Amino acid sequence: MSKNIVFIPSIIDERRLSRSSYNQFSIDSWKIWCDKNDCELFILDQLLVPMEEMKITWQRYYLFDILDANDIDYEQVLMVDADTIVHPDCPNFFNIVNYRYGVVRNVGSMDWICRSIENYSKYIFDGNTIPFHNYFNGGFQVVNKKHKPIFSQMLSLYNTKKEHLLAVQKEFGTGTDQTPINYLLHQNEVDVCYLPFEYNMCDMPRVEILTPDLLFTKIGWVYHFCAIPGGDSITHQWMEKTYNELYMTKTK
Repeated sequence: MSKNIVFIPSIIDERRLSRSSYNQFSIDSWKIWCDKNDCELFILDQLLVPMEEMKITWQRYYLFDILDANDIDYEQVLMVDADTIVHPDCPNFFNIVNYRYGVVRNVGSMDWICRSIENYSKYIFDGNTIPFHNYFNGGFQVVNKKHKPIFSQMLSLYNTKKEHLLAVQKEFGTGTDQTPINYLLHQNEVDVCYLPFEYNMCDMPRVEILTPDLLFTKIGWVYHFCAIPGGDSITHQWMEKTYNELYMTKTK
């Protein structure tokens, strides 16, 4: 019987062991949520190709091939970053998305978003652009079988324009896959379900909710610990504190 899947890329990088260690807080939280909501958890813990050839943010678009190769049937799939923690009472967003392409608009640096759109427009997408107000974060994407062509297009884009993509990423620091997937959804007129910020609360320091009393846990469901000043060790501290508050204190 097919189920909804939560798919988390979690690769142990010897150069960033501290980052790999905090991934477990994410995995453990999603495992509990999946059990509660009759979903399956799938962890991508092995690289398909060396990181030097393709970053994990691009490799994750092999998602459908990976599930098929493992004989895993599925209805909808959440592809989510390993620096997220889900609240145990998070509603079942699969029911809300209802077989559309589910994302959350990116709340963060509008300067970065606009620069990323502009540079990818100029160097990758032949001058075409996308509406910045619908720009979404790539760390939370709900997909299903009808979105296989989009993921195939992402991989084809990388394989045919790899050098150009890497040059843009290096020169302008405007991200890896996130802006390209925004472009492809817009160009293909994909039916998108924009979930509210509560389902992917990224860049929390910028919106002043990453506070010692864990304010973010009181106003949302999925906490994305990206863009945390101080690096991996500080991110680890925040994720450990959040996990302990949501999961460990309730079991004592």
